[in-house]
Amino acid sequence: MRASSIPFLALGFALFLGLPALSQDVAMDQGTVTDGATEIVDPLEPRSAIGLELDDFLWVARPIVVFADTDADPRFREQMALLAARPDPLLERDVVIIFDTDPDAGSDIRRALRPRGFALVLMDKDGTVNLRRPSPRDVREITRAIDNMPIRIEETQ
Repeated sequence: MRASSIPFLALGFALFLGLPALSQDVAMDQGTVTDGATEIVDPLEPRSAIGLELDDFLWVARPIVVFADTDADPRFREQMALLAARPDPLLERDVVIIFDTDPDAGSDIRRALRPRGFALVLMDKDGTVNLRRPSPRDVREITRAIDNMPIRIEETQ
């Protein structure tokens, strides 16, 4: 083994040992604590709005909320497919995806944002609504809107 490869092996080993701690930090930010154990939650895994509050995401994530009157709405299905097709740009921008397809459940998020039928709502980390659209949007348009938000501009500088 060449002496020049030893630092790279040491770095790789150190990174390998650091992964559990890193994943625990991410889990603490994105997961829930249950009986002292941390449950790791994918930040881009769509979450139902039922039982959630917008305040849960203040200064932590940018909620994208997708509303429809039923999960069979073709616009809802298209929007969810568009979001799932390009997750990396959303992950880089601290996005969390929330959906609400049951108007009768009366979630706190639905009451706060008051959609009519299908709606895509993009919020910034401070809780302000920055984009509200009555039709599906692709990830490129969504990330462009995020990149123009004042908080995102500060993050990138």
